[in-house]
Formats: sequence, C-alpha cells, structure tokens
Amino acid sequence: MLKEQNDKPVVLVVDDIPDNIHTLSGVLSDNYRIKAATSGAKAIQIANSKPQPHLILLDIMMPEMDGYEVCSQLKSNPMTSDIPIIFVTAKAEVVDEQKGFEMGAVDYITKPISPPIVQARVKTHIALYDQNLSLANQVRERTAQLESSRLEVIQRLGRAAEYKDNETGMHVIRMSHYSKILAQQLDVSERWIELVFQASPMHDIGKIGIPDAVLRKPGKLDKDEWEVMQTHVQIGADIIDNGDSLLLQMAQEIALYHHEKWDGSGYPHGLKGEEIPLSARIVAIADVFDALTSERPYKKAWPTEKAIALLEEEAGSHFDPTLVPIFIDQLDQLLEIKESFKDEF
Repeated sequence: MLKEQNDKPVVLVVDDIPDNIHTLSGVLSDNYRIKAATSGAKAIQIANSKPQPHLILLDIMMPEMDGYEVCSQLKSNPMTSDIPIIFVTAKAEVVDEQKGFEMGAVDYITKPISPPIVQARVKTHIALYDQNLSLANQVRERTAQLESSRLEVIQRLGRAAEYKDNETGMHVIRMSHYSKILAQQLDVSERWIELVFQASPMHDIGKIGIPDAVLRKPGKLDKDEWEVMQTHVQIGADIIDNGDSLLLQMAQEIALYHHEKWDGSGYPHGLKGEEIPLSARIVAIADVFDALTSERPYKKAWPTEKAIALLEEEAGSHFDPTLVPIFIDQLDQLLEIKESFKDEF
C-alpha cells in the first residue's frame, strides 16, 4: 500500500485556511499524494524538497507572503521554475486572472471550487507536466549523443593532423584532457570548460597544409622553412572558420594563438600577457607538457620532473606565470591521464 501511495503524483496544496486544504485533499487524495502548507514560506520549503510536487494548488490571499509572491519566488528559482502552478482563489476578477497568468501560473480556479473542475484541471496539467519532462529528457539525451559525436569528429580531425606530423594521434586526446583539468581550476563556467576540452584537439589542424618536406624534416628548419611552418596557425584558423558556433569560435581562437608567448616573442601576432586569449594560454601549457613527456620515433620522452622544471623556468616568458603553478598542482590527475591514453607505435 505504501508503494502505491509513493507512486502517485505529488500535489502541493497551499492555503492559510486548513478547511480549504482539507476540502481540496478530499477531492484529490484518491489519485494523488497530497502535501500541504499553510504559509508561503512553508510552501517554498516543500517545493524545494524531495520528492518535488508535480503540481501546486496555490491560494492568493495569505498573510505575510501572498500567493503572487510565492509564485514569483518559485518561478525565479531554477530548481522549482518548471513546477506548474494553479491559483485557487476567491479573487475572480479578470485582472486577477491576468496577473496570475503573467506570473507564470498555468491555470486559475475560483472558490468555491467545483470538484469535477479541480480533478479535470489537475489531471490535465500533470499530464502536460509529465509530457514536458519526457520531452526534456529526450532532448538532453539527444544533445548528449550529438555532443559525443561532435567530440569524436573533432578528435579525429586533430589526430589526422598529428599523424601527418609523425605523431601517434593520442597526443590530442591527452592534451585536451590536460587543458580541461587546468580550466577546471579557474573561475570559469562549466560550459566554457567543456568548450576548451572539445576545441583543443583542433589546435594543430593547420599542419595539414604544411608541405611534408618542412613538416617532416629531421633536422633544424632554416629561416624560410620556419616561416612556412609558422603559417600552420593561420591555416588552421582558416580551416575552422568560426561561423556562429561557440565551439568553432574557440577552436579557431586556440588554433591561431596557441603559439603566442607571454613575453610577446611568439607568433603569429606577437601578443603579450593577457592579450593572448585564456583558452590559448591553457592549451600552450598542455600542448608543451605532453610533447615533452611523450616518446616519439625521433626522441625519447622527458622525465616528468624535467618537463615540470621547464614549465617553471619559462613561466613568465613562454607561459602564463599564474597558470603554470596551478597546472603543476594537478600533477596527479595529469599522470592518470598520461597512463590512460598511452601512445602505441
């Protein structure tokens, strides 16, 4: 019997007069689990607790906090904003109904109530609420699928550039995770962190446009060859082309600026300090750390301690001096990523 009761939709009845609560409960209790509040403050507390109401029947004329104020607070809180509210009140003027709807109520029932009307309205709006929840869940699931597919495509594009450059392809996976770990320590939004994570694998996509004679030259590049190599950042930015996508805008930003240096000696524009976008400053550290600590056919991997020492040495010249110690503080997480995504030659 308890299980059946808990399976019922929850309706919160709010009225400062207990008899009115008793009347509505009697009309609805066969089909719904009833919660009750005799004040606005108590109603808000219940609405924020688990299980949340599927619907709220809300009186308007109450002392201290009237129904309009309760509705306003519930609708302004993301945790309760989607709960449908039906005003149940003796205020029957058109202007009262209009105000209720403008505040976000889904319906308006006048006192004295008609039990069949209450039952019908509650049934309808709970069905709509459940339908909206189902649709929202479907949208979230589909969005997650699209995000996953998009990230896979981005990573594969990044890996394509790395393969051309004699890399294994795992570099872009590791450095994107390193970038995310660093971004998570900063005062930025979760969405921005995800954008960094998803965009960073495309940082060297422009290498696709560099001739193999330059890109794969075993020795040191001469002046002309180095100038050709530096064009990969602009080629990458042109390939990505930002459009209206926030992800592609950030990917273009990273591709173009991740070789800028804190002291202004980088390329392509010689930006200094915080003139360099934060995303590019993050990726610069992650990119170099992974390049140093990874084995390649033409070099051995540096010990972690040596790579960390170089980051510290070049903090304030190559790298953002504020970000370097934050990055190093996350070394345990970085090494976990390094172990999880090993190169396969």
